[in-house]
Amino acid sequence: MPESTKIALLINPSRQFTRGILSGIAEYARLQGFWTFYRPLEYRDRTAEHRLLAVLKKLKPDGILMREPPEVRAIVKLGVPIVCFPYTREVIDGVANVITDQEAVAGMAADHLLSLGLKHFAYCGYDDWWWSRRRRDSFCDKVGQAGFHTDVYRPAGMPSERTWEQELPRIVDWLRDLPKPVGIMTCNDDRGELVIEACKMEQLKVPDEVAVVGVDNDTLICDLCSPPLSSVATNLERIGYDAAETLNHMIAGREKGRPTLWIRPTHVAARQSTDVLAMEDVDVVKALRFIRRAARLNIAVQQVVQHTSLSRRALEQRFRRVVGHSIHDEIQRVRLELLTRMLIESRRSVMDIAQALGFADASHASRLFRKARGISPTEYRQQHRRGR
Repeated sequence: MPESTKIALLINPSRQFTRGILSGIAEYARLQGFWTFYRPLEYRDRTAEHRLLAVLKKLKPDGILMREPPEVRAIVKLGVPIVCFPYTREVIDGVANVITDQEAVAGMAADHLLSLGLKHFAYCGYDDWWWSRRRRDSFCDKVGQAGFHTDVYRPAGMPSERTWEQELPRIVDWLRDLPKPVGIMTCNDDRGELVIEACKMEQLKVPDEVAVVGVDNDTLICDLCSPPLSSVATNLERIGYDAAETLNHMIAGREKGRPTLWIRPTHVAARQSTDVLAMEDVDVVKALRFIRRAARLNIAVQQVVQHTSLSRRALEQRFRRVVGHSIHDEIQRVRLELLTRMLIESRRSVMDIAQALGFADASHASRLFRKARGISPTEYRQQHRRGR
């Protein structure tokens, strides 16, 4: 039997972000075999740097998968192959880094809010975290490209002073002055939860007056919100799998450099916090709601028209003016979103998904998908789902 490979796992499984990564790591380990994980608790203690180093020196792991423990530089100097998921800085020298594509995350959130017909936008994050600033700037840029302005919440005081009780009234004051209806991107789901609670204090209706989308799709947090929080989902299990595979290649000497792996957003998990259509044209709103409700049935444009009081020509003209594209294009866009979500969130075959969505066959679904995404549904699933 081959000798077991010792892996030090310095990742706290307290959040959806790290739990998703750990799930992908675990799957790779099951397929790889002969991996033994060591999870020293010292890395969670900011006062126990030397104790952690002592534990790692005694353990002599073959490789390390880590979030970003205290004294990370001293750990890097151990000379062990390391894959790191940094968060206090963009990259850590001397290791393979796993980095979130902040621009793509913010762009997906912006596209989701723009699709609701909103004309006022805002961002709520943390000025002292680089990743939040990057998401903020990218969100503002994307909204600006669509011709709109973004109001930005500016936290006051030191990070240690920003307790829930202290910051909630400040966010209430900020929300009160925003033009309504407004779509707000928050830097993560925790921030989204805080914004929704502030809306309750100010008696602002979510989503009718304030639509909120977070990031990470932490289902526990999102479902605890009232109403439930929409959130940008990322390919965490896939990147966990790839991080473990990269570490294995580094241990075996098959990976000579220090590669960078990217965490990509996959879709917006839409929930009630963004279930709004902020448009004055009643017939266009009726058409959009019908498309979203019936898109799984492979509806035709004429069926959409029948749910309004307009002729087909009149609805097409008003739809293009309000939404920016045709009724047919909107049907295809919504169906593409459904197809994408089912590829990521289910294990059903492409053929089964195509049948469930009313496509003539899997080839028809694949052609639509390839035209929009540039790759086939199977290739997309391989890129964003864990495992091979």
